[in-house]
Amino acid sequence: MHLVLGLGNPGRRYERTRHNAGFLVVDRIADRHGTAVDRAQLGALVGTARLGDEPIALAKPQSFMNLSGQPAASLRGWYKVTNEQLVVVHDEVDLPFGDVRVKKGGGSGGHNGLKDLVAKIGADFVRVRVGVGRPPEGWDTADWVLAAFSSDEEAALPEILNRAADAVCLVIERGLDAAMNETNRRRPAEGGTPTKT
Repeated sequence: MHLVLGLGNPGRRYERTRHNAGFLVVDRIADRHGTAVDRAQLGALVGTARLGDEPIALAKPQSFMNLSGQPAASLRGWYKVTNEQLVVVHDEVDLPFGDVRVKKGGGSGGHNGLKDLVAKIGADFVRVRVGVGRPPEGWDTADWVLAAFSSDEEAALPEILNRAADAVCLVIERGLDAAMNETNRRRPAEGGTPTKT
């Protein structure tokens, strides 16, 4: 059993924002497996699927980004998974837009969702990081991640979401080392230069 937790903010206001990359990837995985992440459970929306013989739970906390830790802890307990069986998908400003990377453990890097997760469950979970790039000059980081993707970014997004979904599936099906080797050697997708929206 694996729990795949996408980080983001609930509500229509945030649906297509950079900070909701985790939600978008979880939805892409659900779409591939003919399921939906729409069942309210322990402070999150949840769906279930199978990867081969492996059952997976897909979850999107509904407590807003900076309070993601409690739903994660509750779901981890409910599904009886360890941190090694938890895959957290999140946006990453320290990666160029379109880059996807897999790692285990580490700090929060100023990411409030990760900060709360680490405080509630520890740091040793698997992360699939979706690059959204640094804000342009004059932008505050919080405003940048809460802004909508630009039109050029939106055009590139389907391929990026597919690669991030592939990375999650690799972690579950072939293990962390294989997922890192396969995912981390790839170059970022071609995409537009981030612009102020």
